[in-house]
Amino acid sequence: MAFPLDVSWLFLAIATIGALFTLNVHWPLRRPAPLAVASFLAGWLTSELVGHTLLAQVGLAAACVALGALSDWPGWVGLGVDIVSWLFLAKCLESARAAEGVVDRALREGLGEDYSARIDPSVRDLPPLRFGWSQLLFPFFIRHPDVQRMRDIVYHEGNGLELHLDVYRQRRQLRDRPVLLQIHGGAWVVGNKNQQGLPLVTHLASRGWICVSANYRLSPRATFPDPLLDLKRVLAWIRENIAALGGDPNFVVVTGGSAGGHLASLVALTANDRTLQTGFEHVDTSVRACVTFYGVYDFTDRFGVWPHKGLMRLLETAVVKASFKLARERFEKASPIGHTHAQAPPFLVIHGDRDTLVPVAEARHFVEALRKTSKAPVVYAEVPGAQHAFEVFPSLRTALVVHGVERFLNTIYSTYLSDREGEQQLAALAELNVSAGARE
Repeated sequence: MAFPLDVSWLFLAIATIGALFTLNVHWPLRRPAPLAVASFLAGWLTSELVGHTLLAQVGLAAACVALGALSDWPGWVGLGVDIVSWLFLAKCLESARAAEGVVDRALREGLGEDYSARIDPSVRDLPPLRFGWSQLLFPFFIRHPDVQRMRDIVYHEGNGLELHLDVYRQRRQLRDRPVLLQIHGGAWVVGNKNQQGLPLVTHLASRGWICVSANYRLSPRATFPDPLLDLKRVLAWIRENIAALGGDPNFVVVTGGSAGGHLASLVALTANDRTLQTGFEHVDTSVRACVTFYGVYDFTDRFGVWPHKGLMRLLETAVVKASFKLARERFEKASPIGHTHAQAPPFLVIHGDRDTLVPVAEARHFVEALRKTSKAPVVYAEVPGAQHAFEVFPSLRTALVVHGVERFLNTIYSTYLSDREGEQQLAALAELNVSAGARE
């Protein structure tokens, strides 16, 4: 008769472990570095896969109860722990829903209360992103039936190195469509073009955007600014080749998350810097807008927001490969916050308030610096309850934030279309005047 007692204690242990995962979502650990990484992994999966987590906890509880877990007091304690855990998981869904209002307020603050009225009618009333049940149940397999993926196109080769990119686009014939460059993260040392940003990329591609996702050289083999040079080569490839794939080479925006957010910011802020595009100095490497997710913006940590020295050790040993104390200027040059200027393109900066890998204060300081110098709109959305890498796979929060990103980009694109139409009308008028003068 010891079996029910054993199940009671097992149930209590399982419930306690589940509750710890739930607790970590709401109060993540930020130091030391190893615990911060573990806290991120546990909190990221629990908060973004909250439905899966809740289903797993309820299923395990039901199984334990069916086996007699409530025959002794530990089982009842375990049930109480589970109920409290489920209530806090429900709060995760509540905070995920709050992302919609947060992003909308950020857009109205940064673009103006009437921003939606300025969006071109052809895209203004498109329905927001909705993930189907199959996509939510199997979130690591992101596909769209209307999107074609062209894989492993070589954009640069030399010194025994080949760098590749993928192009996502609608299957039907397209012409003169806006272009998005997606830059993956991975702490500058891991990752590739097959990962990250896929919910945004596939959604925009299904709406007619031409989306490019590229590999770049990784540390420790690469030394900064090698990755930035590679990504400027991607822009050169886009200028030369994207029209043949249906894209408009004159309208390119850039996005990325984490290390990709850092690189996307530098791409946007160092446009046409000849020292960073050796061999293709004549190519226009400017972008029309930049969207960054949970990026690193200050390699010097000038405001002292990093909770531990783990990131600085990584930069010194693998990325910059120099001592910060002896080569501070190299860390400054690699910091987007040090490159803000009046001609910066429009920015949308997105960061989760529970990020344990890159403190949210990093984004706040970057946005403040941008707003002090840039003449273009700077939109900042601080997403409640969001961990690092929160939009890597489909979730409720991902859908709401991606919809906000789409509205931001459509606003910028609509301004571009309006300006282009005005320029075309002026050119046509000038041509008429020339013709009339010739007849006289």
